[in-house]
Amino acid sequence: MKFSRRTLLQSSAAAAATTGLMTTGCSEADRARDTTSTSDIVHPERLDTYGYILLGEAKDLMLRAYPETASSVGVDTGDYAALKSQLTDRSSAGQVKIAGDTKALLAKLKSVDTDQLSPEAALDMDVVTSVFERAVEGFDYGFGDVALLNYNWSYRNAPYAIAQNTGAFVEIPSFLDASHSIKTTDDADAYLSRMQAYAAQLDGESERVKSDGARGVILPNFLMGKTLSQLRAARDRSPADWGLITSLTDRTAELGTYDAAALSIATQDIIPALNRQIEALEALAPKATSDAGVWAKPNGDAYYDWTLRSGTTTTMNPDEVHQMGLDELADLQSQMEPILQSIGYTQGSVGARMTALGADKRYHFKPGDPGRAEIMDFIESTVTEIRGLMPQAFETLVPGFLKVERIAPEVEAGAPGAYGGAGSIDGTQPGHFWINLRSTDLHNKFNLADLTYHEAIPGHVWQGEYAFKQSLTRSLLAFNAYSEGWALYAQQIADELGVYDDFPVGRLGYLQSLAFRACRLVVDTGLHAKRWTREEANQWFVTNNGSNPEEVRGEIDRYCAWPGQACGYKVGHSAINRLRIKAKAELGDRFDFRQFNDALVLGGSVPMTVLERVIDNYIAREKLNGL
Repeated sequence: MKFSRRTLLQSSAAAAATTGLMTTGCSEADRARDTTSTSDIVHPERLDTYGYILLGEAKDLMLRAYPETASSVGVDTGDYAALKSQLTDRSSAGQVKIAGDTKALLAKLKSVDTDQLSPEAALDMDVVTSVFERAVEGFDYGFGDVALLNYNWSYRNAPYAIAQNTGAFVEIPSFLDASHSIKTTDDADAYLSRMQAYAAQLDGESERVKSDGARGVILPNFLMGKTLSQLRAARDRSPADWGLITSLTDRTAELGTYDAAALSIATQDIIPALNRQIEALEALAPKATSDAGVWAKPNGDAYYDWTLRSGTTTTMNPDEVHQMGLDELADLQSQMEPILQSIGYTQGSVGARMTALGADKRYHFKPGDPGRAEIMDFIESTVTEIRGLMPQAFETLVPGFLKVERIAPEVEAGAPGAYGGAGSIDGTQPGHFWINLRSTDLHNKFNLADLTYHEAIPGHVWQGEYAFKQSLTRSLLAFNAYSEGWALYAQQIADELGVYDDFPVGRLGYLQSLAFRACRLVVDTGLHAKRWTREEANQWFVTNNGSNPEEVRGEIDRYCAWPGQACGYKVGHSAINRLRIKAKAELGDRFDFRQFNDALVLGGSVPMTVLERVIDNYIAREKLNGL
């Protein structure tokens, strides 16, 4: 790339030199050199520095423990070529090994005297050590799925090895379609190997379901029913129609015939493994209860504290997070009130009026396939408009390589309304904005643009491309509160660029979206710390935010399966705004909107406890530049 992916805290001279550059990519030779190195060290003169060596070990651990990562970021070549035919070992023994390796490396990381490292290396070491510490804490509970070091799913931790939104049956087919590139027969053969590994993953998870169940860690009955329904639907579709199969056959037309081999693996390996997974869950179903929160599980209160700290990367406790949600909701609704008054919605609570607005047919998409096509066209025009505004928000630009795609119908019942993420480091794989189209009623014309800004540009896809400017070790790490806080801030950027100036109802949708995230703070802590029922959580959310009841039902089930994850959004967003206020106060007339945004994204994904340090360094640089 045009400047080092390794640099985090630039010297003043280096920062000045890179200001204003537009990154458009790098040559294939540069990519090969950057992404296949096993040392991951930019400073050759420091090859003997223990800290740099350990950062390389951390990278290797994350790639080899989670081989999917190598394909997702585009480094499944060279030294990591063998990973292209592998998947994560999801068996109990496999997870124990990852936990042990993580703990052993953490001990080494903590032994490093960061005072002996350069400022950028010390910060890298702090970031890596913090996530390894949190991962070790999670592994020590001995159940569920710790995903903090797993690039593809690091945003969530789950007390359950399998749920409606967790597990190989949900994650691997879409991963293979989006991230496993196929250009040669070796690539196609590696895909077949991964299909066999997928069947082994299913069996490994089934084994963990049984052992976790013996400890009392069982899906709530409402999630059990949903998960079993999805598994049965996935199994019962004709394998020839599976996206897992068609993705391979569609991309190998010029390489040979792979249909027979893929169908053989599907029928002989995958379907039997799906059956065993269904049987494992069915055996536990009679023991499932309606308790929605993780408090009902062994050591549940402590486990929730861990997931909350992991999801927010702060030390906030459940009561603090709960109150923050109430306070932020009140503030946001005070901003919504005058807009509602101006468009004629004058009576009732803000939530009730937003419910009424949501029922207005003027803002609905058509039902069925015509509405699905309408939604995709709407997203395309929204992306085109916001791309053109990016130079007003950033000095350093990225390509924003994006593909918009429907979530696979076989899993969309348990999937969120949308999700997104960046493509590969080498630029060959696009970022994705996956949209749930199980019903066109999930989306409307006053909030879909805001959702697009969140998931795509300048949200997850956009920010992820800046993360790739970091070292490979740092690029493999994502922190939920940072990435989701950024995505909310991306929505704010769009508003500040004037996208709603002629559409006040769209600004209402944006503010309701922020309020939606404030409600998450209340509901997530309500479910897992205050022992709310699923129905109490649903009713509170719909009543207080006026949200779509269909969307809220799926959201509440998500919070039950991923404790703490949903709290990262608003906690991260509020932290970014606090730091912007601080930067404005300290820099005065020297504060520049575009330079602040650059500092946020070029600093890479970090815990909230580290982000202030990144911004403090930006402030210090700007003060020095102004002398």
